Amino acid sequence: MQNEFYLQHRAYIDAVTRFIFVQDLPEKSDLIFLPGSSHEEHVRLAAKLYAEGYAPYILPSGCHAKAADAFSGDPEFDSEWAWMRSLLLSLGVPDDAILREDKATFTWENATFSRKVTDGLHLPVHQAILCCRSYHARRALFYYQAAYPESRILTVPAAVPAIGPDTWYLTEEGRHTVLGEVRRMGSQVMEIFDCLMEGREPPPANTLPFEGN
Repeated sequence: MQNEFYLQHRAYIDAVTRFIFVQDLPEKSDLIFLPGSSHEEHVRLAAKLYAEGYAPYILPSGCHAKAADAFSGDPEFDSEWAWMRSLLLSLGVPDDAILREDKATFTWENATFSRKVTDGLHLPVHQAILCCRSYHARRALFYYQAAYPESRILTVPAAVPAIGPDTWYLTEEGRHTVLGEVRRMGSQVMEIFDCLMEGREPPPANTLPFEGN
């Protein structure tokens, strides 16, 4: 059934897969970006890349999801940033290598608020690694690249069980998640893209249409 369905709809499935699941090989960079989340996969990947010497800093970003009133993960922590910092420390990343952004509530804010942090620290970002969940890669890359137009952003995503490039279309959760990302690439980013094309400053993050993180 799986092979039959794939063969019947191969062109559509492959087009969505290529668009959403962006992946680069890691290279030596100035820092590693971590969009906010309560999931561990991309945080562990960032710690691994740090340990392997790919970047001297990691910048986790996040307060809580915009749809929530508070961080929905471990109640010991009051923000996504605090939780990610704790996990990074437990994985051997030193505290002075972890930068701080704990106000963002969705991905566009992760990117633009991270830009304020690096500008405030006078930290040049010629090249950066973006660690996110695999199905979040395209939208996260768009936002971080928009916030850092002069930088080269390498997307090094963490695999997500059951929602990977070869399996996303096989379950209702996978289809809802991945095709939801396709939808958001239209609804969330349209105004930002118009501004970029017209040479205008993108609007404040809190004025954008919101559909998920």
